[in-house]
Amino acid sequence: MEYKRVLLKLSGESLMGKGKYGHDLETIKRICEDIKEVHDMGVEICLVVGGGNIYRGAFAAESGMERASGDYMGMLATVMNALALQNCLDGIGVQSRVLSAIPMTTVCEPYIRRRAMRHLEKGRVVIFAAGTGNPFFTTDTAGALRAVEMGCDAILKGTQVDGVYSADPKKDKTATRYEKLTYKTVINNDLAVMDAAAISLARENKTPILVFSIHKNGSITKTLKGEGNFTISKEKL
Repeated sequence: MEYKRVLLKLSGESLMGKGKYGHDLETIKRICEDIKEVHDMGVEICLVVGGGNIYRGAFAAESGMERASGDYMGMLATVMNALALQNCLDGIGVQSRVLSAIPMTTVCEPYIRRRAMRHLEKGRVVIFAAGTGNPFFTTDTAGALRAVEMGCDAILKGTQVDGVYSADPKKDKTATRYEKLTYKTVINNDLAVMDAAAISLARENKTPILVFSIHKNGSITKTLKGEGNFTISKEKL
């Protein structure tokens, strides 16, 4: 495998399945089985999960709530998602740990970089919750930050579509899917890979970003092997 340690960024929406809110246990189990497949191949894997299936701070701010308060509430939603993933991973025989950027020791461990590294070295799946612990930063930025801190070889972003398109393929049937992109192209064309802060972090640390569909069985393994449909973003093509 080209990548020995990776960070998987999951959106909260990916845990909903066909529902409109909350968790779909069958979907979560399928994703966790894909994670197990990668883990069993000897790849060290850590996760950052969003909270959009439960709460979105940015949307709350548009309705009049203070943005910082809304973001903190969104961070708590990511902890709930992280615990759901941990419960499922443990149920299929994969040791995992949830580390939260907001300390809540009753339900999970606080984020300490050296502790997270040690868990990975022991073969555990590490799930990072509560984003960066700061408002005004997305979980995309948290994903890029944790990937750099953990020394990951790549960032895998599981999305609703099989790569990066020139426009939303659900709305524009003429949208073009990209196979490869440079960070410069992503930023200049404002493409929906990750937000600008996350792209800048990845670019500065030369960490490639692979965008693929999380809804296909075995998609994580196929992406790591360079198979299937995905878009890779890096410094040079």
